[in-house]
Amino acid sequence: MHPREGWSEDGSRRPGLSRRSFLRGSAGAGLVAGGLGPLLAACSGGGAGSTGGSGTTTIPLPRPNHPVTWPIFADNKAIKSGLKAEQGNTLKLYNWVAYINPQSLKNFAKKYNVPVPQVTTFNTMSEAMAKLRSGQVNFDIFFPTIDVMGQLVEGKLAQPINHSYIPNISQAWPDFTDPFYDGHWRYTVPYTIYTTGIAWRKDKVPENPYTMANPWAMPWQAKYKGKVAILDDYRESVSLGLMKNGIFDLNTTSQSQIAAAGKSLQQLSSMTNVHIDNNDYTEVPSGQIWIHHAWSGDMAAAPAYLPKGVSPDVLGYWFPTDGKGPVGNDTIAILKGANSPVLAHLFLNYMLDLPNALTNISYTGYMQPLTAVTPQRLVSEGMLDKNLMSTAVLPSYFRRGVMELQLPVPTDVLWQQTWQTVSHGA
Repeated sequence: MHPREGWSEDGSRRPGLSRRSFLRGSAGAGLVAGGLGPLLAACSGGGAGSTGGSGTTTIPLPRPNHPVTWPIFADNKAIKSGLKAEQGNTLKLYNWVAYINPQSLKNFAKKYNVPVPQVTTFNTMSEAMAKLRSGQVNFDIFFPTIDVMGQLVEGKLAQPINHSYIPNISQAWPDFTDPFYDGHWRYTVPYTIYTTGIAWRKDKVPENPYTMANPWAMPWQAKYKGKVAILDDYRESVSLGLMKNGIFDLNTTSQSQIAAAGKSLQQLSSMTNVHIDNNDYTEVPSGQIWIHHAWSGDMAAAPAYLPKGVSPDVLGYWFPTDGKGPVGNDTIAILKGANSPVLAHLFLNYMLDLPNALTNISYTGYMQPLTAVTPQRLVSEGMLDKNLMSTAVLPSYFRRGVMELQLPVPTDVLWQQTWQTVSHGA
């Protein structure tokens, strides 16, 4: 699941819509209960990590130790250089809810003397990909997660990028000119980047995770019963169980490791009556929860939800200083059927420019991986409380961190089964 999954148009999370409820009440539950058939069928058209429609081509699963440079097809080439932007066209974006600053769109329109780009939103990446594959929607720009790269490229949903239109890639971390999931950045530019760590109320919890032997075990404390929460996300929370047990392969296919992680989470549930939700950004500031498994971008925005008169100093966010923890990033791609492909390229370039990135971060709370976007810069710009500089993502985190990437289908089902056992018992 993605940090923006389940958000409403007003920028708040919708109560009752979560991965947990999804698994209980929708096709997810049927998949887990009924076996692999539905998911295998969904992947048979060439999804990443599956067999292509001919039954002979296996689409690779990109990994840091197994990078993938995607092909460019003869019938899906990049646009020519030196073209003029389409005038009078309204650029159409397909994005997560509340994941781009409306002011950024207005500023772009003013700069290029075009209508303000139009945003259509989705709630899950599965929903978005299904609509794109249907051919019944028409957008210029898409904001995909890195685990769907195979589907985007092999399905010819995204078009290759003409790099001549995007000089601002020089402002991004150099990692993103040859990321493992899209070698030579043929189809994507980076958008946001985030970590998953532990948030806590310093005035309620005397323990300091920075001094603990295993900070991932911090939630496992019976004395905080009723005040502990983990993310409602089968990948993130099973990964927490793995790391508590000293396992940092967050894409493991080992049944014994996954089962042990599930048992650790069940122990946490019985020990603390653990809450399962994605409201880290409100529950820790309010004091409802004292220790919350959390996303960095959420906690960067958490001071805005503190009760009047409560100092941001009570908020803490831990992520390992050596970068050995969960890190994720989103991308921006141009769709093959874009009506305004030149304008789309200019938009990608625009979002990689420092002033525009800062404007966007001030709204989303999620950092963009530009060299000039440092923790110190965010604090000096008033976008980040000094006490929460740990929520900023450093280049070393991307290089040393561990990512929750697309799993082989049978393994993914096993992860979901494990999570269902934990979440249903909580």
